[in-house]
Amino acid sequence: LQVVESGGGLVQPGGSLTLSCAARGFPLNDYTMGWFRQLPGKEREGVAVIGYDDPNPNYAESVKGRFTMYRHRPNNTVHLQMTDLRPEDTAVYYCAGRTGPTAFLSSQYYQGWGPGTQVTVSS
Repeated sequence: LQVVESGGGLVQPGGSLTLSCAARGFPLNDYTMGWFRQLPGKEREGVAVIGYDDPNPNYAESVKGRFTMYRHRPNNTVHLQMTDLRPEDTAVYYCAGRTGPTAFLSSQYYQGWGPGTQVTVSS
């Protein structure tokens, strides 16, 4: 299980970004997938997760109504559409997966961490 993230960048407060997560050599569509973020010196926190057979993602309270996680099954990818971005959303964003069906928000249940993609929200 190995993934790679892309789509990060610098955006002004109130702006939008869409992150992408692609798999290397495995069927990402068959895994429960999650997006997580981490600031230096802080714990990695769950942002959004989606079960492999559940179309409805779970979100952290801090991003509900602003972020949308979805799969693109033909491309074997998952995405995180982020709108109304705030400075506190600044972090390195990671994608990871797990084989079980339960979409935990805790990062301890996930494997195959990619290198991450930096998101910076600043004016």
